[in-house]
Amino acid sequence: MADWQKRLAKFASRVDSRLDAQRERLGLGANRSVVRIEAYRGFGRPERVWVKGRVLRGMPVPPAREGDSLWLNLAATLQRFESDEVPGAKVRVRYPGGEQVLTADREGYVEGWIEPSPPLVAADPWQQVAMELAEPAGAGEPFRTRAPVLVPPPATARLGVISDLDDTVVRTDVASRFRMAKNVFLGNAHTRMPFPGVAAFYRALEGGRDGRARNPFFYVSSSPWNLFEVLAEFLELRRIPAGPLLLRDWGIDSVDPGEGGHAGHKSRHIKTILELYPDLPFILVGDSGQEDPEIYHRAVNDHPRRIRAVYIRNVSRGPERVEAIRRLAAEVEKVGSTLILADDTLAAARHAASQGWIDPAALPEIGEVAHAEDVPRAEELKDENKAMSRGQEN
Repeated sequence: MADWQKRLAKFASRVDSRLDAQRERLGLGANRSVVRIEAYRGFGRPERVWVKGRVLRGMPVPPAREGDSLWLNLAATLQRFESDEVPGAKVRVRYPGGEQVLTADREGYVEGWIEPSPPLVAADPWQQVAMELAEPAGAGEPFRTRAPVLVPPPATARLGVISDLDDTVVRTDVASRFRMAKNVFLGNAHTRMPFPGVAAFYRALEGGRDGRARNPFFYVSSSPWNLFEVLAEFLELRRIPAGPLLLRDWGIDSVDPGEGGHAGHKSRHIKTILELYPDLPFILVGDSGQEDPEIYHRAVNDHPRRIRAVYIRNVSRGPERVEAIRRLAAEVEKVGSTLILADDTLAAARHAASQGWIDPAALPEIGEVAHAEDVPRAEELKDENKAMSRGQEN
């Protein structure tokens, strides 16, 4: 065996040993006989609600703690992606006026529409639906949990927000494979950072012009369902409005109907949301790094007068990409909407304030918070550049 092969094998052995130690500390891999339901956030109207969950074996990964080691974060991430799903499991969903049994697909997912009767009370945006594991039956009481579902209050909600997550809300750095891998695999909900000012801006959009609207948020992303808990915890820690997370199945045997890749996934969910709330106008928020401008452009064309504005964070500095988005903005304007290509959160917030969608008094906070949050990021990038320069010199 060559020297480099020996070193690689030794390194792999060390990594495996460290990960095993961290898994033992987390309690991961134990109790594989336990079958549980991971309940996701649903949404709907009082009389019609979409619910989704996943049936898995083993204990859930515990919430992250600030200061967790890189090894601990990596062990937790690998555990999430090594999920042991239970195909064919049956989940009983109970709701006012009835119940429905859902059967898990090959990846363990259960989902479906339910029709409560009497309808759910819409005074509170968040309702609860009971989920119970019907099969496989274990010893003792069956596993039970509750799934939160978003039902926007029609008396106060004035608009809805459909937002991307990666490089729109949370820094993923798709343009840098190193930083993206570091953020996803070696980080946790505490280490993942929002873009400057996003949390304050989204809270302002949720509150509306008078601060009491309780406007609903929907997060449509191509991140995998395996990261649901991480993303939900991130939103809570950063005080970003909660909302359903409509993610993708990255499994090899994915049977997500009509998937159609990143664009198909997003377009399908946007269409569902817009059709479910026909009386609610929407704002779409994304970034220039992937296909968000094109996807949202099609949504504006397919649903005239439903989209009040499209906010695109400019993360692509290439002049060709910027010019292409500007051409899309001109086409969006012809349809009666607006596409804003913004370099920062404050630019989008100023436009929203000028339209009466947020309280103008929120602008100073958004600007101050954006500046304060951007300082650590600038220092981080400076340190990375220094490290890269040293590496080139060596």
